[in-house]
Amino acid sequence: MQRILATLLALALSAPAAFAHDFTLGSLEIRHPASRATLPGQPVGGGFMTITNKGAEPDRLVSVAAPDVSDDVQLHEMAVENDVMKMRQLPDGIDIPAGATVELKSGGLHVMFMKIKRPFKEGETFKATLTFEKAGTVDVDFDVEAAKPGAKHGHGG
Repeated sequence: MQRILATLLALALSAPAAFAHDFTLGSLEIRHPASRATLPGQPVGGGFMTITNKGAEPDRLVSVAAPDVSDDVQLHEMAVENDVMKMRQLPDGIDIPAGATVELKSGGLHVMFMKIKRPFKEGETFKATLTFEKAGTVDVDFDVEAAKPGAKHGHGG
């Protein structure tokens, strides 16, 4: 019985945690980069994550590159202007104030993968490189979650 328990414990400790997709770059913590499954023929996909700046200096996410899935990745914001929801590109990037947490989510700040090369399928992952103005670059893995908003990890929508 002890051998079985020891084997199970070893397997549990060696398996990646379901939410272990957190990355660190200097004083920045990038939590749970994710996208949603897309429909065949859908030309774009969204990207979501939470970035916490534990440092004393502000930083800025200036670009995201994901050449395996899109040659054109943009940073966007959804905002209400004159009672109309509008999406706009943020060519200067997304500010990450010192000591603050910024959530990239549906309906707010987010990443847009334009002209995607193939549909995003639930359960897959894809690599991307985040570039910050001060901290530099970090490679992350985006989890592709269920198409229905909030179906898995509650990324709202």
